[in-house]
Amino acid sequence: MKDNNAFNEMMVHLPLCTHKEASNVLIIGTTNEDMRNQAAKHNKTSNIEFGDLSLLTSKNEKDIDVIILTDVKIDELLLANIERILKIDGLIAFASKAFSRDEDKLFADLKLVGTKFWIAMPFKFGHNTSIIASKRYHPTADINLQRADLLDGLDYYSAEIHNASFVFPAAEFRALTGIAKR
Repeated sequence: MKDNNAFNEMMVHLPLCTHKEASNVLIIGTTNEDMRNQAAKHNKTSNIEFGDLSLLTSKNEKDIDVIILTDVKIDELLLANIERILKIDGLIAFASKAFSRDEDKLFADLKLVGTKFWIAMPFKFGHNTSIIASKRYHPTADINLQRADLLDGLDYYSAEIHNASFVFPAAEFRALTGIAKR
C-alpha cells in the first residue's frame, strides 16, 4: 500500500468524521484523483471545493466548517485568513513534521494554531504527522462512528486507526504535554 493512500484517506476522513456536520469544506493545496475520490465519499452531506490559497479570499466570513491543507505551510497570515472564514465550530487539518524529524517545527505549528483553537493535536499515520485544530469537536471524543464505519472501499482509514493515530510513545507524549491542546 502506498503511503499517499494513507495520507489521502487520513487527511480527508479524520476531520470529516470529527466535525458533527461539515456542510462547507475547502481542500487547499495539491490533490490527486484518489484524494478527490475520498472526499467524494462525503458529498451527500458536504459541499467540498478544491483549490489554492486564493480560495480563502473568495469566501464569506464564518461560512466554512472544515479546511484541509494538503501541502500548504501554515503561518500567522494564513491563520488569520482561516480565522476570518471558519465557522465558530470549525476545524482545520494540515501536514506538519514528525516529532522525530523536526520537533521544533511540530511544536511551532501546535503553538501557532493553539492561539486560535481550543484543541490542537498532532496525529500520526504511515510516515506522516499532521495536526487537527478544532474550535469545538475533539477528534477522539467526538468521532462520528456511524459515519466512519460506513465509509466503503478504504485501504487505510478506520475508526480504530482514527483513534490510534493520536497515540504517541511515552517520551513524545510527555514532550507534547503543555504544547498540544488535548
